[in-house]
Amino acid sequence: MSTLTNRHDLLLLFEVTNGNPNGDPDAGNMPRIDPNTNRGIVTDVCLKRKIRNFVELFPKERASGNGSENGSETGNGFNILIKQGAVIETEQKKGEDFAAQKLPDGTNDKKAEAAIKWLCREFYDLRTFGGVLSTGDGVLKGSAFGQVRGPVQFSFAQSLHPITPLEITITRCAVTKEDDAKKERTMGNKHIVPYALYAAKCYVSPSFAEKTGFTTDDYELLVDAILHLFTEDPSAARAEMVVRGLYDFEHIGTHAADADESQKKQNLRETRLGCAHAHELFEGIKVSLKDGKKFPESFADYEVVNTWTEATLPKGVKLHLRHNGETVLNEVKKEA
Repeated sequence: MSTLTNRHDLLLLFEVTNGNPNGDPDAGNMPRIDPNTNRGIVTDVCLKRKIRNFVELFPKERASGNGSENGSETGNGFNILIKQGAVIETEQKKGEDFAAQKLPDGTNDKKAEAAIKWLCREFYDLRTFGGVLSTGDGVLKGSAFGQVRGPVQFSFAQSLHPITPLEITITRCAVTKEDDAKKERTMGNKHIVPYALYAAKCYVSPSFAEKTGFTTDDYELLVDAILHLFTEDPSAARAEMVVRGLYDFEHIGTHAADADESQKKQNLRETRLGCAHAHELFEGIKVSLKDGKKFPESFADYEVVNTWTEATLPKGVKLHLRHNGETVLNEVKKEA
């Protein structure tokens, strides 16, 4: 496995039909909404939850080693740290115990570093999204090593146009309590968005990938999870949520593979920092309503145009259209 070395900027488009993509507990579980624009919102942690669920349902096998029980130092594991019923302090202590066995005479800083590296190897979501592991009474308590910055960060998703959340009243012929047995039915409600297309951005930093051990295999699993974001854990509230586009801008550098040493160093810098600004790359994906439509009722009402071609795409950037398998590249040629 190789650590991810190239920066990636991703634009995700997904839709909801007659569902609640992300309820707001402060508003009776109504779909989240920006009060200034009436556009729908889906939080970053909601999207990360879907990715964690996918990885937990379809884990990859460890490249080598035997897992956390034996304190493996080889190969990344695909356990999930933040999940229902998990106790973070308990999992953290496993890493601290491993560090204590490996470095019985080491300083607290050395033990804390070894512990967090072990935890990043074991837990996919920790080395991907980062986390805070400075609880308990062990060496990680109050340690700078307990503040893990992950290489993958999502923005909030926002609908392309204003939404109209609806509250739908429902009835049930069964009752919950014996005291209500004489009632013919009970009442309830559901909150839905009739239709909306959302856009979210995702940024992947190779600098932080190096620190957490995030690999190219981990990245491909992330892409797979995003493409299947809503397919493997459906619910009545999210039965019709579909990923409609995933545009992956990979920064590969502006110099050819057979460049001289100085150009290779420049390439390395460019692949880490990027060869173009992310917002400029995202602006090349144009999403608009078709002529004559005032508000969207389905994805067919939208026109999504990728304006980037081999001639216009900034040098050093490769565009992967992950949703259909196409690739756009302004080929880098060695200078004469």
